[in-house]
Amino acid sequence: MDAKTTDNLISQLNTPAIRHLAWLCRAPQLLHSPLTFEPARYLPEDLNSKFSAWDCSPDAAPALLREAPQKRLGFYFERLYRVLLEDLLGWNILLQNRQIQSNGRTIGELDFVVHNRADNRIEHHEIAIKYYLGVPDLHGKTLWYGPNATDRLDLKTDRMLRQQSQRTQLPEARTLLGAAGVSGPVTPRIFMPGYLFYPADQQVTVPDYVPANHLRGRWRYLSQLKSSDIAGWVVLNKPHWIGSWRQSEAPESEEVSVALNKIERHAMPLLFANLVRDSSTGLWQETDRIFVVPDNWP
Repeated sequence: MDAKTTDNLISQLNTPAIRHLAWLCRAPQLLHSPLTFEPARYLPEDLNSKFSAWDCSPDAAPALLREAPQKRLGFYFERLYRVLLEDLLGWNILLQNRQIQSNGRTIGELDFVVHNRADNRIEHHEIAIKYYLGVPDLHGKTLWYGPNATDRLDLKTDRMLRQQSQRTQLPEARTLLGAAGVSGPVTPRIFMPGYLFYPADQQVTVPDYVPANHLRGRWRYLSQLKSSDIAGWVVLNKPHWIGSWRQSEAPESEEVSVALNKIERHAMPLLFANLVRDSSTGLWQETDRIFVVPDNWP
């Protein structure tokens, strides 16, 4: 199924959690490696009809999709991923968010250990959903920072590849796995969808390990914005950073102005979506997303 058809199907879903899950199933990732997990390889043929049925009858949807989303995006993302594994793929989750202890000290955590029924093997999945803004330095190198600038794409991918995905090799982790009935080999997998945000007037370079089809947005310093720039904008609040935003009412510039003042007062980046009205549905649909950051960021 092509990307446009998939986007159309997702946009027709009314329940936010189901729309987020549908996006997650086929979202491009920020890391391509031999360890990358591609859910699309395993999705059932009746996936879209299942989403539509859940959307029409929310009581038939998995319980986790009916709960109010957690405030922290990472926790909500993990909840969606559990539904993907259990309710869409039909795989058994053997361990989730299990801390690895050594002499009373936590030395790591296993996100998911699952039985991949399609390939009949045990897999360890490390997952993250990430948003990075490209900043060129004085030497022509691009650093990709998260909104919280202590997070960086190069550091995160290195940690995922060299540390997090390899934790089942630790003796303490093998003890955990043994208690869960796992004694044989465990295949590491990484799942990291997200967006890269490009600056307005500077050239940036993208690491080779980022797939060419990655999702893109833009970013601006607060002082670069003109009042005419924000027409059609809305603030994107978590968990609606996941997937494409839509709404029935027209965007209100007053709410955006309040948010821009908040960026200045609290020196915190905020995410916005640019909306255009779809004449066929009457809905205002996201066509672009923009991070606005304080002038002293990062």
